[in-house]
Amino acid sequence: MIGDQITGSLPQVIIQAVTHEGLTVTVDGQAAQLAVVTCDGRIIAAGVEVANEARAVAVNSYRSFLKGRGHLRILSAPLTQGLRAIA
Repeated sequence: MIGDQITGSLPQVIIQAVTHEGLTVTVDGQAAQLAVVTCDGRIIAAGVEVANEARAVAVNSYRSFLKGRGHLRILSAPLTQGLRAIA
């Protein structure tokens, strides 16, 4: 069944998606960024590149669903940009 996904499980975090802007994140009203973090705490990638990649994978998955190929796995290519310093 097609319906809305439940959101709001991260009380202080708001992840916003705008079709022509991509994903943005705020924490307690302050700008934040998405990151890929390994199980041992290493930050592999962070920032706009991660948000753009997450959006692209989600959009491609949805498009596959609309084409009747909803059970296909959508993969991202490795993020090749260097990790920026995170303050």
